[in-house]
Amino acid sequence: MQANKLSHITEKFEAITLQEMDSVKLMNRVDTKFILSLKKAQKLLPELIKDYKILEINGNRMSNYESVYFDSPKYKLYLDHHKKKQDRYKVRFREYIESNLCFLEVKHKSKGRTDKRRVLVDSLETSLNEDHKSFISKAGLSLDDLNLVLQNSFTRITLVGKNNHERLTLDLNLTYKKHDKEVKMNDLVIAELKQENLNRNSEFYKLTKRHLIRPFRVSKYCIGMITLLGKKNIKYNRFKKKLLKIDKLKDYAA
Repeated sequence: MQANKLSHITEKFEAITLQEMDSVKLMNRVDTKFILSLKKAQKLLPELIKDYKILEINGNRMSNYESVYFDSPKYKLYLDHHKKKQDRYKVRFREYIESNLCFLEVKHKSKGRTDKRRVLVDSLETSLNEDHKSFISKAGLSLDDLNLVLQNSFTRITLVGKNNHERLTLDLNLTYKKHDKEVKMNDLVIAELKQENLNRNSEFYKLTKRHLIRPFRVSKYCIGMITLLGKKNIKYNRFKKKLLKIDKLKDYAA
């Protein structure tokens, strides 16, 4: 597993508990994303040790996540993202394995800000019941025909700024599944800086600038849709440049 290549570095960070991290939940925030190769992540992570704490849950500093995404039969939520609509949504169940928690989550992107609402559920579901639909509607999305479109899993490193009110997540070991098809991206790391307001004085932001790594708008959901459905079956022309850059970093293993 690719996570093993970073685990020895994570042990050098000062730890923070899930309860201590409550003050930086940042459910309404500004997100700035970057893509890195695993090799580049190995190089950058040690430079963050003095400025960030690492989330530790039950002795684990690398957490595993499982997600199930929903969309309409004509993929409205995906296409809203493809069209670069300023007002768009994602709907998913997400299980936080080490925390033994599972939520139904609705992410609403509007005018550059992300608002995430969630409700605790018993387990990952493959369909939506009336309570789920009611929660989604109250979160602002009125779509009655949402169905499961893909499953996604990954390993996450969560860092919390010591000097800035921010969280930084590094997602690796990305795996996508639909029915009997599975695709793994073994050399792609998606970094996401979560802040109350954009702050370019963030230590991670300054570090990426020194290494000539530019912000890169990317969605794990959209990558998965294109990868699993195939370029012949879904519109993707506005993502072509992004896919080319990702192709230079990742290593597929079917």
